[in-house]
Amino acid sequence: MGIRFEEIDFQPTALGGLSLRRRREPSLGTEVHEIKLDDDFLMSSLFTEAEIQLATLGLAAARHDRLDVAVGGLGLGYTARAVLREPRVRSLVVIDALAEVIGWHQRGLLPLGPELTGDQRCRLLHGDFFAAAATDAGLDPATPGRRFHAILVDIDHAPDHVLHPSHAAFYEPDGLRRLATHLHPGGVFALWSNDPPHSGFLASLGEVFTGCRAHEVSFHNFLQGRPAANTIYLATRPE
Repeated sequence: MGIRFEEIDFQPTALGGLSLRRRREPSLGTEVHEIKLDDDFLMSSLFTEAEIQLATLGLAAARHDRLDVAVGGLGLGYTARAVLREPRVRSLVVIDALAEVIGWHQRGLLPLGPELTGDQRCRLLHGDFFAAAATDAGLDPATPGRRFHAILVDIDHAPDHVLHPSHAAFYEPDGLRRLATHLHPGGVFALWSNDPPHSGFLASLGEVFTGCRAHEVSFHNFLQGRPAANTIYLATRPE
């Protein structure tokens, strides 16, 4: 039958206690990996559809043949893996504020770690995505000022439900304008949110980008036995 629950690693961080857990979900007969920050669930391998759709929808909206992509937020790696499975992707930079999460992938403690770290197109960077997005140097310290064809972000719970107060400015028009400078003209910005579409955030997007829209991604919540949904926002930098 195996172990029903195991805490694989625990690390204190500036944001709180970070834990990686593995457990058996008896109702599904499957192994589940979860990341918690203190008592708050950040990621679960039970619910990955919206993380995958963040990449699928974002890259579908990108029109270039050879894509350079940046992802804000590594987590369990499902968005990054979906990016790498798109044949047009030439390079991927994944930025995460928690070195511990990057280390879990590099040490093979997470199932997708070997696939991500073994792909030469993919680089996992420790850093503050929001601070980098606000600078002229941008998201890739190896190439200051580098632009991307798509920037995909899955860090905060929602534009108005952030993990740290310093993130809030990113979701305002001025923060979005700074982000847009790191996209090629016609490049795509995509954002995951745990909450339903927010008209105020769509309005902020509309001040900077074109083609702004919100997709609701539905999935079954196995723990609660009912449907659930996340939101993927999409927007394009004007040509």
